[in-house]
Amino acid sequence: MSLHRSKLLAVLLLSQALCLIRSFEEPIPEEWTLLHVVQGHVGGGNYSYLRLNHSGKIILYMQSLKGDADLYVSDKTLHPSFESYKLHSATCGQDVVVVPLEFLRPVGIGIYGHPSYQESSFEMKVYYDWTVEESSYFAEDMERHERHSQSSEEELQDEETVIWTILIGILKLILEILF
Repeated sequence: MSLHRSKLLAVLLLSQALCLIRSFEEPIPEEWTLLHVVQGHVGGGNYSYLRLNHSGKIILYMQSLKGDADLYVSDKTLHPSFESYKLHSATCGQDVVVVPLEFLRPVGIGIYGHPSYQESSFEMKVYYDWTVEESSYFAEDMERHERHSQSSEEELQDEETVIWTILIGILKLILEILF
């Protein structure tokens, strides 16, 4: 029994040491611009929710200060969870999620407090990666929209031509019958 407890304690201490080693902050690239810093607390087994409205490629860089907070992100729901999300990071220490340019806004951010801790505190830094060309993405999107509009106009003109041809044919037929 005592041997089992010492093994369990050793595993617990080892996991805490790994969390501490992983939590050392890595350097932030110069291409990232800091937009916001959010600090908060979340109870074990609970969620705190945030909303991201900023466009572009966004990096969510969250550090668990106490306990273990995990990150869930979605552009389909404003209340993502471990059951419904598109992106997530669930490590002890640093959690990083890159929100792509293509995600619809607003983006829902769920911060989950791991139930093994009564409360977790976190600090999330929100960075904007300005190396990604939004204008080129939106230019491509506009080109696609214009091509679709042009093809729709051409289809509409073709339909109108067919309808006029049929109407003229019917009128000719009626005129032949009457005269």
